[in-house]
Amino acid sequence: MSHPILADTQAKMKKNVDYTLHEFSSIHTGKATPAMVEGVMIEAYGSQMRLKDCAAISTPDPRLIQVMPWDASLVSAIAKGIQAANLGFNPIPDGKVIRIPLPEMSRERRQEFVKSAHKLAEEGRVHVRNVRHAALDAIKKAKLPEDEAKRLEKDVQVATDKSIADINTHLANKEKDLLTV
Repeated sequence: MSHPILADTQAKMKKNVDYTLHEFSSIHTGKATPAMVEGVMIEAYGSQMRLKDCAAISTPDPRLIQVMPWDASLVSAIAKGIQAANLGFNPIPDGKVIRIPLPEMSRERRQEFVKSAHKLAEEGRVHVRNVRHAALDAIKKAKLPEDEAKRLEKDVQVATDKSIADINTHLANKEKDLLTV
């Protein structure tokens, strides 16, 4: 039977790994994905909203993102928001749709993205280690029998190693995607 501290630790580590993978998906690999723009904040109805909350985002081909707002009056606000986000995209309003062609990526740009992927991966690993540290503190405070505490500490370390290995595997895949022309 799994100890509650271990179960909680594994769940938190999984959330950290999933968050890191989500952050990886926002890095531009030359192939269009909705995740590249869905977090862009736009001015809509007098407040700031995320793009994915007020428009449908699709990728009709690998070099184009298409944004279709649910309210046609938001087209210009969405175009301004995408430009203000400074993602390197030039949105083109086209009636009720905004087309965002992806620019060709130079070798230097690809290297920049690899560096930012490494930075995101390191942040993910740090978060996983922080969860491990909190779990080890919780084990000490729980005043468990020594053998059970040692087993739990070992299990927490195994979960930590697995989470960090997952992040490293996905980083290697992302790096390969980024450097493939």
